[in-house]
Amino acid sequence: MDKEKTFDEAMKDLEGIVQKLEQGDVPLEEALDQFQEGISLSRYCKRIIEDAEKTVTRMVNEDNSEEAADN
Repeated sequence: MDKEKTFDEAMKDLEGIVQKLEQGDVPLEEALDQFQEGISLSRYCKRIIEDAEKTVTRMVNEDNSEEAADN
């Protein structure tokens, strides 16, 4: 990814990649590139979600002690 995307932008791009790959008429080289970009976007979204979970956990804890959000 060239620049930091918002979560919504990354999800929209990921959905576009999934739709394109599901059609099945993508040349192999392009499909591999799209798949690789999809993995990157998926990891990026996961990181954003994990950071948000940590923030919410900190905000909810009355004593400001951070609990692991490994669920």
